[in-house]
Amino acid sequence: MNVGFVSLGCSKNLIDTEVVIGKFKKHQFDIVNNPKEADIIVINTCGFIESAKEEAINTILEMAEYKNKRCQYLIVMGCLVQRYYQDLLTALPEVDLFLKIEDYPKLWEKIEDFMQKDTHQKNDNQKLLPQKLKQEGRAKIKIKKLPMFQEQEYLERTISTGENYAYLKIGEGCSNLCTYCAIPYIRGLFVSRPMETILQEAQMLAEKGIKEMIVIAQDTTKYGIDLYGKPMLATLLQEISKIEKIKWIRVLYSYPEGITKELIQTIKENDKICKYFDIPIQHISNEILKKMNRKTSKEKIENLIEEIRKQIPDVTLRTSLIVGFPSETKENFEELYEFVKKTKFDKLGVFQYSKEENTPAAAMPNQIHYKTKQARERKIMTLQKDISKVKLEENLGKILTVLVEATSFDGKYLIGRTARDVPEEDGIVYIQKNEKNENTINQFIKCKIVEVSDYDLIAESL
Repeated sequence: MNVGFVSLGCSKNLIDTEVVIGKFKKHQFDIVNNPKEADIIVINTCGFIESAKEEAINTILEMAEYKNKRCQYLIVMGCLVQRYYQDLLTALPEVDLFLKIEDYPKLWEKIEDFMQKDTHQKNDNQKLLPQKLKQEGRAKIKIKKLPMFQEQEYLERTISTGENYAYLKIGEGCSNLCTYCAIPYIRGLFVSRPMETILQEAQMLAEKGIKEMIVIAQDTTKYGIDLYGKPMLATLLQEISKIEKIKWIRVLYSYPEGITKELIQTIKENDKICKYFDIPIQHISNEILKKMNRKTSKEKIENLIEEIRKQIPDVTLRTSLIVGFPSETKENFEELYEFVKKTKFDKLGVFQYSKEENTPAAAMPNQIHYKTKQARERKIMTLQKDISKVKLEENLGKILTVLVEATSFDGKYLIGRTARDVPEEDGIVYIQKNEKNENTINQFIKCKIVEVSDYDLIAESL
């Protein structure tokens, strides 16, 4: 039978999808990219914020249409299922099997048992609109630690991100308990993976030809505290760097309060580790940070950024912000705006606050009107667009190492990334194609930057 997959949400979710692809391949199923060719369609959902929930529901309904053709079974798993399991059972009869995150230790047994029984019933009369998910009156969810996939399952996962990079998940869940965030209620409290199993997986990926390891968790700076009694991210990075075939190591989702001097020095001194800090600060107003239950302050954030830039002058800084948090005043927002203007992050993303049931922030007074949130997001992103272009122009004339990954549709350019760019998130480099560089796909080459656009670079290979 043919199996098709749709993976929604974050890179951490994508790893789970890759594990399940590996399970199907191990049991002799064929993997297809076109849903028209699939006998089984598996959707891994995100349920983090309202827009993600809407995308998940719309995708499920879209894929359900293929059950009128070749598709026999529609399986839905992931965060949306963990969060809304009972609601989805009755609201989406098109789905044959729902798999919660807590089901993952017995995931294949559940799939196999279902397919053997084949007890699904079709009912196309009910459709679930995104807004029909229950938003009020849900019972409080007890936060607990949830199981993650086992090491052998990680080793058998099928890499879906191409030949050059792969994500390396070092922990699951989150214990920070920010007041706006539903992740602990969905994914549980933070659990670190043992270092030896992470290194075993990194070695496996390197043997497959993966050149870049992108280290991820909900908060990577918390790695090791539960297992070893202290933060061990810096040590882990040093150990990964000893794997010869790995050329780049990149760390994402590092909360500011967890970034230690040891971590900064490790990233500074290790040539394999990209000089890239992804620091989701969310806000800068102390008043808002306190209401968010963030474990830091404006002064600490500013001091941290100053220290990082002092130690690593050519560092790339990325952050994410939330606008429209309950009771965010015009003055709070202007403070955030001026901070962005002054700090000049290389990369920046903005999210409009999403009211998520059962989170403390959902019950806070003075919820912000959606049009105000939209306007605030637009204002900061307009500012960041100008900052980004100025920052990119600083690269004009510089010689940079670029990992070539593809060819443009018109065949005129090679497309690659520098160590300053996260795949699928940040900008790319367009390299004018010629006879000397046309066979450099999946290779590192030296390029001279000759032009910039709003977010991308144009270069000539040397």
